[in-house]
Parts: sequence; structure tokens; C-alpha cells
Amino acid sequence: MRPWTAAAWLALATAALPAAAQNLRCKNDFAERGDSKHTVLSKCGEPVFKDSFCRQDPVPPGTKVRQPCINVDSWSYRPGSGQFVTILEFQEGTLKTIRYGERIP
Repeated sequence: MRPWTAAAWLALATAALPAAAQNLRCKNDFAERGDSKHTVLSKCGEPVFKDSFCRQDPVPPGTKVRQPCINVDSWSYRPGSGQFVTILEFQEGTLKTIRYGERIP
């Protein structure tokens, strides 16, 4: 195989790799996007804070009809000193978003 061909294959293979996924380490397991609320509770236990709110769906351009809101459950975990507060957002009972807050002193 020519050197430039090997480099091209390497670049292509690297580009196809997924980005590092965000997750929450809980005991000997990870809570990941796609997990159900029940699965996260069994892996991580009760969160330190729970909130529920209604997020408005964006109105498609050219329409005036408001879409119904999406019910979102937000759970916060404090994994430990030196770690970041981790916020899990569920939609329809499924973990959709994992965000990190401030570092815990």
C-alpha cells in the first residue's frame, strides 16, 4: 500500500470514530444517554435534586401554531469532591442530555 493511501485510510478511519460520549459514573457502572429513569436510579441511586418543567418546542418557520411542550425531568448528582455537578435531562422517561455544572469543592 502506498504511504499516501495508508494515511488517507487512517484519516478516514479516525474521522468515523464517534466523539467521546458524556456519561455519569455511578459505583461500578455508567449512566448513559438512552437509559431509562429506572435504569439510572438502579445504577446511581436517588439524585440530590429533581426538577420537572415544560420545554417549548421551537415553532417551525412560516407557521403560527404553537407545538405542545416537551416534559423534561432534570436530575442533579454530586459525584464527589473535585468532580463536577452532573445534570441529567430525561424526555419521555429516557435520558437525552448529560450536562456538567460547577466543580464541587
